[in-house]
Amino acid sequence: MSQPETTSPLRRLFNYTADKRQLVTLATLFSITNKLFDLLPTTMVGLAVDVIVQQENALMAKLGISGVMNQLLWLAGITALVHIFESLFQYLYEVRWRNLAQHVQHTLRVDAYDHVQNLDQSYFEDRSTGGLMAILNDDINQLERFLDVGANEILQLLTTLVAISAMFFVLAPSVAWYAIVPIPVVIVGALYYQKLIQPYYKTVRESVGLLNDQLSNNLGGIATIKSYTAEDYETKRIADFSRSYQTRNEDAIRISAAFIPLIRMVIMAGFITIMITGGVAVLNGSLRVGIYSILIFMSQRILWPLTRLGTTLDLYQRAMASTNRVFDLIETKPSFVDGSTELTNVKGAIHFNNVAFNYDERASVLRGVSIDIPAGHTVALVGATGSGKSTLIKLLLHFYPLEHGSIALDGVDIRDLTFNALRSSIGLVSQDVYLFHGTVRENIAYGTFDASDDAIITAAKAAEAHDFIQELPQGYDTIVGERGQKLSGGQRQRISIARAVLKDPPILILDEATSSVDNETEAAIQRSMERIAVGRTTIVIAHRLSTVRNAHQIYVLAQGEVSEQGTHDELVGNDGIYAKLWRVQTGERTTP
Repeated sequence: MSQPETTSPLRRLFNYTADKRQLVTLATLFSITNKLFDLLPTTMVGLAVDVIVQQENALMAKLGISGVMNQLLWLAGITALVHIFESLFQYLYEVRWRNLAQHVQHTLRVDAYDHVQNLDQSYFEDRSTGGLMAILNDDINQLERFLDVGANEILQLLTTLVAISAMFFVLAPSVAWYAIVPIPVVIVGALYYQKLIQPYYKTVRESVGLLNDQLSNNLGGIATIKSYTAEDYETKRIADFSRSYQTRNEDAIRISAAFIPLIRMVIMAGFITIMITGGVAVLNGSLRVGIYSILIFMSQRILWPLTRLGTTLDLYQRAMASTNRVFDLIETKPSFVDGSTELTNVKGAIHFNNVAFNYDERASVLRGVSIDIPAGHTVALVGATGSGKSTLIKLLLHFYPLEHGSIALDGVDIRDLTFNALRSSIGLVSQDVYLFHGTVRENIAYGTFDASDDAIITAAKAAEAHDFIQELPQGYDTIVGERGQKLSGGQRQRISIARAVLKDPPILILDEATSSVDNETEAAIQRSMERIAVGRTTIVIAHRLSTVRNAHQIYVLAQGEVSEQGTHDELVGNDGIYAKLWRVQTGERTTP
């Protein structure tokens, strides 16, 4: 569950970038300095007008510069220097802000992903891949865009307000109020709009998550869509989600777009007032023409940029909505914590003691299961679908918190073990083989990333995969496609077994490893499994009983409980559930 939001998104972001305070400070300083130099040319224009009109009585003359031409040359030189420094500080602030944006988006995405992959399995079962992708990608990109552009705009706007307000009161305090009065109105209006539009952008972020979720589902299931000729239906569904996203954006745009026209009217009133009152002051002789020129130009510089406040706040609100979603994800607490005990020289003895478990509020999947697996033995778990076989394996891997009972590895409760110590001791070959988009070599070496080519080939031979790999277009360098879609089910399964062989774990789990392959492939996989099971603890889950008949011990699960246990011959002789399953699979007729 996400933790309740206790601080503002800006504060959360500020705390997160604590290690980059120096970069933030420099970027802020460069933004402010650039804006100050940006405002100076307007002052130079006013001073030039004063020189032309007042000549030897101009302000420049009072500073000791005589001669109209000399005054103009001085102004020209100062203006050139101002533009040089303005350009320099613009370069500096853009480099700093953009680098900061890149740093934050990189570290935040990596931190968020690292945190997500360490959450327990139940978290992913309750959430969509598309929704998580929207946070890890689109939301972080929104924040990057704000740091790239919006932060600097806010700083420069504030600098403009402070600098020009101070200049007005220094140069012409009698008329300065007319230019300053609209500013609080604009700011109050901006804050009101910020509060008004915030929930709209929250729904925008939520709707884009739903859209991404549907796109992810559809692209992952494209073969099913094609086989059921459901293209038109899915296009309509995507159109519905996209239209919802469009509608949410249009609602936000409708509110945000109204800001500028309304504020423009307030700004216009302030500008007209300063133009008239200042002009009257010039005619009365109480205000110099040059100062009046500066006031007119500066009133433009202080008032019209406020019209961009709506756009900047729009960008800010989008970024803050995204920031909250990202930090809510990062601050999500796992259902259970990692242990602290490490294991060395794992033997592989496993003991399930009175294990009970249920998913959420559903009926219990396991009810007091006790199974003892000596180190180096092969045991089989059989039973109908839903009897709890795979759930036992998930609990052994500590994918879920153990509610009742205990599971011990070499006498140590798995809740005390670190996840790495536990899971590095176990090799899992599942019926749902996942191959990553990459080469055959990369997929076999996954988890054993520093494996040599010889070790990879040896593992492939043990899994009876080497021969078919050699026949692939580029052999071990053949791209398998997303989820291994370029390979057959049996080929994917054997690569998965080779991956487990290369890991060389003391415990091997084969979860329905031959459930979806033909008889010939099953025989090949069975041979490879028998070889790799030697000397290690092996747990086999299978519906095909022919694959488990040589197990040291077979446990039959029914309705979450161990209903039978024994060797193959013992169970067949008991005429119980196992015996009936065996007769059905071997085609033996039973008398009514």
